[in-house]
Amino acid sequence: MPLPDLIAIEPLTGPVRAEVTVPGSKSVTNRALVLAALASGTTTLRGALWSEDTQLMAEALRRLGFAVEAGPDPDESSNRTVVVEGRGGVVPPGGSVAQPLDLDVGNAGTAARFLAALVCLGAGVYRLEGSPRMHERPQAGLFAALRELGYRIDAPDDRLPARIHGGGMRPKSCRVRIDQSSQFASALLLSARAGGWTVQVEGESADEAPYVRMTRELVGLFPSRGGECAIEADASSGSYFWAVNALGADQHAEIHRVRVARWPASGWQIDERFPHCIPLPPRLSRQSDLGDSIMTGIVLGPLAPHPTAFTHLGRLRVQECERVRALRAELERCGAAIEEEGDTLRIRPSALHGADIETYGDHRMAMCFGILGLKVPGIRIKNPACVKKTFPDFFRKLAALPPKGLGATVRDARTGRVLSPGDLMAQ
Repeated sequence: MPLPDLIAIEPLTGPVRAEVTVPGSKSVTNRALVLAALASGTTTLRGALWSEDTQLMAEALRRLGFAVEAGPDPDESSNRTVVVEGRGGVVPPGGSVAQPLDLDVGNAGTAARFLAALVCLGAGVYRLEGSPRMHERPQAGLFAALRELGYRIDAPDDRLPARIHGGGMRPKSCRVRIDQSSQFASALLLSARAGGWTVQVEGESADEAPYVRMTRELVGLFPSRGGECAIEADASSGSYFWAVNALGADQHAEIHRVRVARWPASGWQIDERFPHCIPLPPRLSRQSDLGDSIMTGIVLGPLAPHPTAFTHLGRLRVQECERVRALRAELERCGAAIEEEGDTLRIRPSALHGADIETYGDHRMAMCFGILGLKVPGIRIKNPACVKKTFPDFFRKLAALPPKGLGATVRDARTGRVLSPGDLMAQ
């Protein structure tokens, strides 16, 4: 049974002690799928996230002609064991100018950017298209770099939909800026060895940009002749459960003792740092402190005992929704004292109340406010199924009994019916 279109989260009634598993990293999974397709053998990805974004990537690889098979994961229902037959750097041909090979990327930024670079290695014409929001998101920096390498990209306003003309290996150099998205650089770096490309990354502390560093290190460690690759847990998804420890009256007291199992320690994911941000410090930066988990921190802001400034939030504006505006609007709907100045949100301690939360089709908005509902009575989440993008069993984890879940009550907000674990899987 699908999730209802409006659910109510009830506050926790007492201390919780739990160790929750979360799905595999989306960022690592989609990078590993591309590298496995380019490898010269069979690669098994263990603990791979199986959600909307990664399924879009896997299905696109299948449409290109790669063999991709997914089997169950014994430890996490939102993961799979994925087997990919690599083609040794060869990308199967696309279609013609009149009838290109269509690839749907939905609203998955990683799929859109990584596939754009990958299909340049093929021959023929490929057409990348996605959701209306994906057609608004930036691509110009990546397309400019691919054109610098000699590939033809036909795209209105340098956004999707785009027709990409494959040109095979082209040993040349290009420059790419990461001010709008580090995925531009990661897309090029993933396919650089097969394409013979030399990629120079520029802008915003390029050498230290965490997702670019993740890509470089994964390329270096990946079994290029086939083998096995273990996907670590997704730190952004884990932030929601660490955040439960900040829901008490005194954030310094261990009222809740919630941990995330198999917490990553590779240094690849900037959001690994999130547990060290509880209790919230007076200032957090999206550029240097946290990645997407800064959204979790922002939603905790009104509960902190001091004002908090969240800075360098510009990238949030061009993701699944205009997240700065969305966070401000929904927190104000709950009674938060919040000010927006440039790309900074300043939040003061506030007495919050319940509200119907608009999620804007954004998985992270749904999960952030789902956690807030464990503290604030009356939080109701619209379109909760949007969590399927990265964490299909998120609400199931909230409701599962400790120690594997939080033991929260989740109801169909229209009927009052308590939803069972079988009702809480987003599809």
